Amino acid sequence: MPDETEIGVRDDRRVACLPLAVKSGGRDARRADHPKFETVLIYSMGVSVDGFIADREGGFGWSVPSEAQFRFHLAQVRELGAYLCGRRLYETMLVWETDPSLRDDELGTAFADVWCALPKVVFSRTLEKVQGNARLAEASVAEEAAAALETTDKDVSIGGAGLAAAAIGLGLVDELRIFRNPIVVGGGTPFLPPLAGAVRLVLIETRTFGSHVIYERYRRAGGAARHLLGDAA
Repeated sequence: MPDETEIGVRDDRRVACLPLAVKSGGRDARRADHPKFETVLIYSMGVSVDGFIADREGGFGWSVPSEAQFRFHLAQVRELGAYLCGRRLYETMLVWETDPSLRDDELGTAFADVWCALPKVVFSRTLEKVQGNARLAEASVAEEAAAALETTDKDVSIGGAGLAAAAIGLGLVDELRIFRNPIVVGGGTPFLPPLAGAVRLVLIETRTFGSHVIYERYRRAGGAARHLLGDAA
């Protein structure tokens, strides 16, 4: 593995299907970022330089994390209290609960244990049941997000492009966390939905990994929780 660089940094490599919420620092870092210690709703994904989470064919193999980046994901997902996910993301990540081969090494076992223990709410119009520590959403995105944040003292993540777009449109997302991969794919599934106007953000952390993936963590400039992007004008 190449030496890791640090520019406020860590590193990278590993496993597909890992669009997990990531957080730098931990609970002490929360003190500086959120003086009232409120839990926050996070949208975090691997993206291309031109802002897509998957290419035109639906592929995202170019975003497979390195081992060091995988360790970073693992450390940060341990801090989550819940995960709200769309059907496709739920089904993609289900292998961590059903495929024993992903537990063949220490890191895989550790991640599988953490992911299986994490409460998940799945939004789907077609699924009749879900497996493991998950349940089907029974209310709106806003209501389920509020309930998840109320029932944990940890942050909550939301994933799946369609579900995240709905949450962003409602002003529910507090932070954007991006793993920007050094590739231009030219089209596909965008990280963000179209917005009515510009929204100013504060860049509160960056990290450059050894694979040249850049982690960017943003918060709305002067904004309070629950209002990251929804009231753009």
